Amino acid sequence: MTTISADAPPELPGHPPARIRRLRPTRPGPRTLTLLAVCLVVLYLVAVPMLFLLRDAFLEDGSLTLDGFSGAFGGAGTGSMVANTLVFALGSTALGMVLGTVLAYVATRTDSPFQRLIYASSLIPLIIPSILYAPAWVFLTSRDIGLFNEIADQLVGARPFNVYSMAGMVWVQGLHIAPIAFLFMVAAFRAMDPSLEEAARTSGASRLAVLRRVTLPLSRPGMAGAALILFVQSLEVFEIPALLGLPADISVMTSQMYELFQTYPIDFQAVGAIGVTLLAVACLGVWLASRTGGSVKQSATVSGKAFRPRRVELGRARPWVASLVALYFLVVVALPVGVLVYASLLPYYETPSADAFGAMSFGNYESILNDPTVLQAFSNTILLGLGAALIVMVLSAIASWLVVRTRVPGRSLLDAAAFSPIVVPGLVLGLAIGFVYLHVRLPIYATLWIILIAYVTRFLPYGMRYASAAMKSVSPELEESAYVSGAGWLTTVRRILLPLTSPGMIAGFVYVMVVSFRELQSTILLYSPGKETVSVLVWEEYQNGGLPQVAAIGVLLVLVLLAFVGLALAVGGRKGVRIQ
Repeated sequence: MTTISADAPPELPGHPPARIRRLRPTRPGPRTLTLLAVCLVVLYLVAVPMLFLLRDAFLEDGSLTLDGFSGAFGGAGTGSMVANTLVFALGSTALGMVLGTVLAYVATRTDSPFQRLIYASSLIPLIIPSILYAPAWVFLTSRDIGLFNEIADQLVGARPFNVYSMAGMVWVQGLHIAPIAFLFMVAAFRAMDPSLEEAARTSGASRLAVLRRVTLPLSRPGMAGAALILFVQSLEVFEIPALLGLPADISVMTSQMYELFQTYPIDFQAVGAIGVTLLAVACLGVWLASRTGGSVKQSATVSGKAFRPRRVELGRARPWVASLVALYFLVVVALPVGVLVYASLLPYYETPSADAFGAMSFGNYESILNDPTVLQAFSNTILLGLGAALIVMVLSAIASWLVVRTRVPGRSLLDAAAFSPIVVPGLVLGLAIGFVYLHVRLPIYATLWIILIAYVTRFLPYGMRYASAAMKSVSPELEESAYVSGAGWLTTVRRILLPLTSPGMIAGFVYVMVVSFRELQSTILLYSPGKETVSVLVWEEYQNGGLPQVAAIGVLLVLVLLAFVGLALAVGGRKGVRIQ
């Protein structure tokens, strides 16, 4: 007689006993397959291009060689190129940090008026691509056509401004990246415990002493993380050195890499050698930032208790601070945007005058909207932006769940791999991906697919940051309750995780879409005729001397970008997405 226990399921005829079934390997479920696929995709996107870059830089016919480095750095102007690169990157970082930190302190720690103007002047430049910001300053400070020089010539008989110089390059890049420092430092100042500053004030320390000995040292991790990001972005930027530096014979590594890539036959080893050098300098910057207590991942995320520090009363200095804020908004936002709109309405650029205003029309916009090449570039940009944002957030959501919710061995490796592209210069990444698909037999070279792969790889770290923050905000007890109730992993993700994390996911989608619309560095080496993006089209028009056309295309790009951002935020507003 067979006895069936209540604790064990009955063993049916024709089926092996339960103890034998447990010894057999089980078929992996949807969760295991999904997680494994995402891990493989992330590692492939990040690791394979870097391996091909190193191979093409150091190997020739299977043997180790340094000919690429001698070809890239063996010329007479190598020393000045390296010096220019460091001066430009360090100078831009210093200017951006000073401006961003001062504005963040004024916005969060003082009773300054025009608070909204401070945030506007610190956020609007993020929407304007570098490929447009540089021509705007050409219109303002060129020796020949610059508005500022025209005014100075009328007043003092001199033309002191020259955007085609190292000082001009540092100025434009520093203004363009200052908003990033502002965002980092606003987070750092808001998360800081004000009791230490109040204790210092109670002990008789002056406001300046408190700022110097308490506030700034406490914000050092945030400052180091912000400085790291600004340094890497200044190191990798291509548009500003190419547009402003090359006409003045000022060469940096990114512009030199592009020049080598335009020669025939292309010296891939020399190009790869410059790419490896840029990557090494960026990694050195990461190490130096970590030695000072900074971390991009840690300082970019505000955690812990929120504080409301007492604002410093400016007193008699309040009108002066308000005037400086208004002047900053005028110089950084109003004049560059205004001069772009003005130039876009002219048949050819000339400084403002009665004749110039009389010649204004919408002719440039009409010719652009009737040009199939321009329309195709806008179509490519929209497809790439939306596609990259969607793929990045899907990959980031699954990868961040694995990193945040599980204790699987190797999850920290996945986290580090997904975050590592943030220190890879965009031009280097585009070069590395080009190397991959020149050798791998997949029919995607010279198509939009290879640009999409570059965008997904480049912006994966930003998606991971948004997705991880959203995942950490949801208590795991909600998932456990769903499992206990009998829901599977896919059901739990669809009905619990996605609805609760949707604000962070939509915010990440919007951000990746914005940076994809304005991306040029990783595109300039990968596009082919008919596959141009708007940024590439602006670059080509600028090279051909069509400044009004550049301004018109740029204005349309900003308008299209604002429309998509507004639509995404309108949809996301129902889910709790807000512009912070």
